[in-house]
Amino acid sequence: MAFPKVVKLVEVGPRDGLQNEAHIIPTATKIAFIEQLSETGLTVIEATSFVSPKWIPQLADHQTVFEGIHKKPHIHYPVLVPNMQGLESALAVGVKDIAVFTSPSELFSQHNTHCSVAESVVRITNMMKIAKQRHLHVRGYLSCVLGCPYEGEMIPEKVTDLAATLLALGCEEISLGDTIGIGTPLKTQRMLNAVMEKVPVEKLAVHFHDTYGQALVNIYAALELGVRVIDSSVAGLGGCPYAKGASGNVATEDVLYLLQGLGIETGVDLQKLVQAGRFIAEQIGCQPQSKVNQAMYDS
Repeated sequence: MAFPKVVKLVEVGPRDGLQNEAHIIPTATKIAFIEQLSETGLTVIEATSFVSPKWIPQLADHQTVFEGIHKKPHIHYPVLVPNMQGLESALAVGVKDIAVFTSPSELFSQHNTHCSVAESVVRITNMMKIAKQRHLHVRGYLSCVLGCPYEGEMIPEKVTDLAATLLALGCEEISLGDTIGIGTPLKTQRMLNAVMEKVPVEKLAVHFHDTYGQALVNIYAALELGVRVIDSSVAGLGGCPYAKGASGNVATEDVLYLLQGLGIETGVDLQKLVQAGRFIAEQIGCQPQSKVNQAMYDS
């Protein structure tokens, strides 16, 4: 299949990028970060997660962050919700876009959400009932689709069946996450071909971590199969607190540079994206984990 002409970038930095930081980032910094991202041309910016502060203290200010954003009408600001309590908190501040999540890995599900895969599906089913009543946009995340820190390599058929379940429940988009970044192009295409037997490619997104430096080539492999939605985190921020060894997400700057080189439209301004990445890296006190950001800044 030919490359898609247009790709949607889903910026997950404010949520997936900041949730694993060792220090608490000030709320005002998070809001300023999202405001900068809103000026880049991105149409989807995952703002935060309505999870218990007990489990993710870095995102304990989720309500304040969401309410503090100057929301642009053409941008979606989804939030992650783990359970009904999180959904109710999100609805209380006017959230219109949510993301739910599970994993084909039984052990990862136990570590991440303290329930079985089957129980997580029941939680999602109950949340979807409310989401439909409130006319929310719902995205589904699947973690550890190529491998799990507890179970090892993941069987594509398990990913396929769970993705099909999320689609049947009403998820409008399903993001397939290589949470520990062990995927390769061959494994990526094998998994995607299996999933695409039950879920249309236009309903799929890919979400790669760059632990072994394979994220960009995996994205290229996904593009070859027609995937047109890519998750990424500016400056390469990120990691999963429940997946030992998971490094940062693939950097949005690097993904955009790749897409531009392939002649694929995104509507995103690379220079403004680099500036946003530089801003948040300086606030955290680190160097952007983006080759493009480093090259453009040094030049």
